Amino acid sequence: MIRDPKLDIKSLQIDDLEKIVGQFGELEYRARQIADWLYQKRVQSFGDMTDLPRDFRARLANDFAFGKIEIVRLLGSRDTTRKFLFRLGDESLIETVLIPASPALYGSRSDRRTLCVSTQVGCAYGCKFCASGLEGFSRNLRPNEIVDQIIAIERETTEKIDNIVFMGMGEPLANLENVMGAIRIINAPWGLGIGARHITLSTSGLAPQIRKLADEKLQVRLAISLHGATDEVRNQIMPINRRYNLETLLAACDYYARHKKQRLTFEYILIENVNDTPEQAQRLGRIARRLGAKINLIPYNTVQGLPWSRPSPEHQERFLSILRQHEVAATLRREKGHDIDAACGQLRLQTKRELQSTPS
Repeated sequence: MIRDPKLDIKSLQIDDLEKIVGQFGELEYRARQIADWLYQKRVQSFGDMTDLPRDFRARLANDFAFGKIEIVRLLGSRDTTRKFLFRLGDESLIETVLIPASPALYGSRSDRRTLCVSTQVGCAYGCKFCASGLEGFSRNLRPNEIVDQIIAIERETTEKIDNIVFMGMGEPLANLENVMGAIRIINAPWGLGIGARHITLSTSGLAPQIRKLADEKLQVRLAISLHGATDEVRNQIMPINRRYNLETLLAACDYYARHKKQRLTFEYILIENVNDTPEQAQRLGRIARRLGAKINLIPYNTVQGLPWSRPSPEHQERFLSILRQHEVAATLRREKGHDIDAACGQLRLQTKRELQSTPS
């Protein structure tokens, strides 16, 4: 097997570890020992793997990286939402949000702790209401950098994460290979052991990748960041719609629904005077009913420097009422983390601006 000598050990699957162990002349069970040290005991160096032979540990350290991510800032919200800003090995900054229990969040139990993880440094898709793409796209996250977000937050908070949503910085389906590599580690019994049904991927509308995901064996959930029920509205706020319009996107959703047991979720951020009209609600209700999809309404989190605002509570409730007339499952997410700028990319952007304005 050809491998990058500096590939991170936490980007490898168990069968990769077994091949490496064999190449090093060790017995196969050593692979399980390595996985146990990484994901159960959560050690932070090869030297800590004390039941492995010393020379084997040295060879692993020589051939593979053992990356770490550093918590740069932590903000706590009144509703107990916590936002973490991480620094990666190349000094890139990413965000991860720990969300308190919410029965409306993808069918979660009232005691579930949900982690919203990032998959890219920045974002190339430029949704007009989102802070993640304001400074463009830098790179994809590697599987270990995705998994390490979970490990680092469990270590910091001593809380067990049991629900993962890929809704942080970046477009998960644009980094599908690395994201699926991370998900296999997150899901595996030898890894973090989080059930596939407790893992949700989000996409702004990459139709071909939705079809690829539908062909994956893992029964992860899919949430579509729709945010508009017509091409006119989606074109205004989501550039991806010019490449994959609503008809193309919904055809991919049909394909996904035929191949997966889980019900689709439509994410719909309510933006005042943009997508909050009764007409949009009527169209969204018809789309969701045809696909048997759930709808998660999210009042807009204001981003400094962007012109959008959230509708009044009365308009939010009116939109929800119209959806329910179509007999679809729809929820209005109550505010989470608004006082700590919990929307994707805000803390990273704020921190970078502060660093740039600090005299050297």
